[in-house]
Amino acid sequence: MSIVSINPANGKQLNTYATLSIDEVREKIEQTHQAWISWKKSDHETRSKLLTNMAGVLRKRKEELAILMANEMGKPITQGIGEVEKCADCCDYYASNGAAHLADRLIQTEAAKSYATFQPLGVVLAVMPWNFPLWQVFRFLAPALAAGNCGVLKHASNVPGCALVIEEVVREAGFPSNVFQTLLIGSSMVSKVIEHPHIKAVTITGSNKAGIEVATKAGSVLKKAVLELGGSDAYVILPDADLQLAVEACVNSRLINSGQSCIAAKRFIVVESVAPQFTKLYLDKMQAKVMGDPLVHSTDVGPQARKDLRDELHDQVLKSIEKGATCILGGKVTPGDHAYYPPTILTNVKPGMPAYEEELFGPVAAIIVAKDEADALRIANDSEFGLGSAVFTRNVEKGEHIARYELEAGSSYVNARVISDPRLPFGGTKHSGYGRELSSFGILEFVNIKTVYIK
Repeated sequence: MSIVSINPANGKQLNTYATLSIDEVREKIEQTHQAWISWKKSDHETRSKLLTNMAGVLRKRKEELAILMANEMGKPITQGIGEVEKCADCCDYYASNGAAHLADRLIQTEAAKSYATFQPLGVVLAVMPWNFPLWQVFRFLAPALAAGNCGVLKHASNVPGCALVIEEVVREAGFPSNVFQTLLIGSSMVSKVIEHPHIKAVTITGSNKAGIEVATKAGSVLKKAVLELGGSDAYVILPDADLQLAVEACVNSRLINSGQSCIAAKRFIVVESVAPQFTKLYLDKMQAKVMGDPLVHSTDVGPQARKDLRDELHDQVLKSIEKGATCILGGKVTPGDHAYYPPTILTNVKPGMPAYEEELFGPVAAIIVAKDEADALRIANDSEFGLGSAVFTRNVEKGEHIARYELEAGSSYVNARVISDPRLPFGGTKHSGYGRELSSFGILEFVNIKTVYIK
């Protein structure tokens, strides 16, 4: 079997890659396990130095890596450069903070000495998506390596070049052979990989369906799993919001990565007294964005990653319109062998529509009008998802209260768009998954928290 990569901007084939047999997969897992036996004994100074090296390799190769992402999944090149720099920052963060996050924690008991210590688990399987083909991997990989774990990667099948280049970067940074390896396999083989006795845990970023399958399999063999799944982030616009600031944040969040982000703003819930003004400003801002060749630096919105994904998105838009939504921008597919979808705005969005109920994974904004603040918060939480959220108000004290207590999400921001940051824990609630990545919380997901008690 083989994996074929296709350029979504023009439909042209980029490359063909042979997939691994089950015996080859088992061999690679064994190699990574043997690497872990040595790597787990490495000290924090060694790990820190190599993570710093990896940050340097990423920065040195950022233009090349951004071009690769643009060609394989359509990411605008300026955003691709930013993604590589963010990966480097993540490596630097764990180089500087890994030892402190893993420091023993003394606990006073009747013992002469008692404490919690954090020991690596072993080889972690990462099942990763195409939308941030480097960042999604490095935000798992940097803390995993800093903790003394090793990793194998099953990447999305439309970004095999990105999957292989990550392995190159790890080697170029000077890490020991096989501490990280890419497995070019299809989704059907993931279950067998999870079953392997040397795989100690699994982390997945992906769809709810994929997350359920991975969690079910991991649970059946008693292995830890971290799930970062879909999102339909609600941004609540209160009557006293700074509308210029809110619209800027809302448009930028909706269009990041051409709309293909779990934490992109997707539902804009506006109190009715400011809804007309917000909608006008939002329309003006969206109309000004440039859709085009992802290799051109002035491009804001590139193609969707695959034509089938573009077509699924368009179907959600059409079904929402059939049920009464109004399309005031975009919503049309141009002919050609490409995966472009224009920035689109739907208004009059109501329950029962895909734009209200489902995740729209592309540059489509759903504007929902609420009667008042209480109604806006009710609508925001009226979702199976709970990844990110935001509230816009000039009353910062009220905004903080809403973010802390009212919005059902793993991250809630006030007067700003939701982002992932190595310094902050990242993850969701409800059907957006469980567990956390990044910060001290992320590095502790894949360690044995061991009690040591000395009489």
